[in-house]
Amino acid sequence: MVTVTSTNAVLMEGSRTARFEGEPHGSGVSFFLVDNDPGQGPLLHKHPYTETWVVLSGRAVITADGQDVEAGKGDIVVVGPETPHKFRNTGTGPLELVCIHASPRFIQDNLEDDDGPATA
Repeated sequence: MVTVTSTNAVLMEGSRTARFEGEPHGSGVSFFLVDNDPGQGPLLHKHPYTETWVVLSGRAVITADGQDVEAGKGDIVVVGPETPHKFRNTGTGPLELVCIHASPRFIQDNLEDDDGPATA
């Protein structure tokens, strides 16, 4: 089986970031093609599988299990399952990275919202 999908077909509404969920395409992985402006990034969350980032351009701080790691073009960062993490564009231009999820579908537990830690 071979499938071809345009990045434009999986762009998130109102965003330059593409969201590809593998399951409908027969793929065992899912990923985001991130294109974020300075200061942008997701809130703290975790997954029951590993996540791998490949920085294509720009600068980021990735917070994983309370530890901040700086990453730039060409860096690859991996966090294990159930590790609380987030990233933020800390550069002066766009941050482009691939966020590879070792799962055919996205499974995410948000640990904070815009006001801080998430409440049940």
